[in-house]
Amino acid sequence: MTVRELLEKKEAGILCEYACKSTDEIFTQRLYTEEKCPYRTAFQRDRDRILHCNSFRRLKRKTQVFLSPVGDHYRTRLTHTLEVSQIARTISRGMGMNEDLTEAVALGHDLGHSPFGHCGEAVLNEICPHGFKHYLQSVRVVDEIEKNGHGLNLTLAVRNGIECHTNMNADTKEGCIVRLADTIAYINHDIEDSIRAGILFSEELPEDCVRILGDTKTKRITALIASVIEHGPENIDFSPEIRKAHDDLRTFMFEKVYNNPAAKQEESKAELLVKKLYSFFIENSRLLPGEYQEIMKKTDSHRAVCDYISGMSDEYAVDLYTELFVPKFWK
Repeated sequence: MTVRELLEKKEAGILCEYACKSTDEIFTQRLYTEEKCPYRTAFQRDRDRILHCNSFRRLKRKTQVFLSPVGDHYRTRLTHTLEVSQIARTISRGMGMNEDLTEAVALGHDLGHSPFGHCGEAVLNEICPHGFKHYLQSVRVVDEIEKNGHGLNLTLAVRNGIECHTNMNADTKEGCIVRLADTIAYINHDIEDSIRAGILFSEELPEDCVRILGDTKTKRITALIASVIEHGPENIDFSPEIRKAHDDLRTFMFEKVYNNPAAKQEESKAELLVKKLYSFFIENSRLLPGEYQEIMKKTDSHRAVCDYISGMSDEYAVDLYTELFVPKFWK
């Protein structure tokens, strides 16, 4: 037996009945057929492909909530992704689910996120005729953009989990776990970042939420993880009481932080920057990098320009805008 076959046999003995196995012929289907790896299961292979791709590395310079924050401890899209992965793996392990599949979905869930967080996403959705949703773009990244247009050729289970991580139930329990892990991560680390930024004080958190979930990040995350595990695998969710506390805390964060003028004060500039870059490359599509020229040949200039801009890091977008539109001093 190969190492992969031994791992698959081990899975069959330890995973629960609701778990997606690496031998599942439906969920391990790829866009095009390839030989199996002798050392890794299908989902381990997907995880590694995501971890080594260009889009994953660019997450380190993409905004979470605060645009281009000054300070080493604010979250970026990459650190958010790693926290989601850790939380999702803990839940998956505790429920006897497929941890490798869970990790692959978690690591890939935000690969298509635009620069400047949800502000950038909203602008691209407004100006691109094709629309723009980061979860759909993440699937597009792994299917059609990575590896110079060849894609990563991921399994159906991972692609479905990525697509459904925001507002739909995935077809696997592992994908549903990542959706909950995403909200657990961003609400709690955004609380910490907001306190660090001075726009939120811990005493302001809703009393009922603190009483039920805890008064520290660690306590809240632990309570939320425990609730999912204890709620059981048939319906991946929190218990009713924990669900209400979670939703109330999320509502509070939208009112206090996500829509706070202090946190959004630079967004109008980011919107202008994205719009200017977009219109420039629509008018000068010949200046797009080669791989996006190929996308334009297959689709149109709007699809290619949207793909190009959405893949930029915040820093790269600002530098490119400066190069194109800010006069240089004569030396």
